[in-house]
Amino acid sequence: MVGQKVRVGKVYRVRLILFDQLMFEHYTATEGQMVRVVNLYGCPPANTMGMCHIEDAESGEFLGMVCTNSLERVE
Repeated sequence: MVGQKVRVGKVYRVRLILFDQLMFEHYTATEGQMVRVVNLYGCPPANTMGMCHIEDAESGEFLGMVCTNSLERVE
């Protein structure tokens, strides 16, 4: 499942696709939440196999790993 490309450090809005709705134990993000894509030390970089790690855009709290197709660009 290869998704759209996301950029580390950019802010996106969460729009969960079915895959992430079924894999709810991998993240704590909620629908419509603003998140930032991050790379974590020792983990595969963003866009590997269509997945990425995210954190809350305001607080910086780590939220988990989601499919890149679950993220919508914010203009």
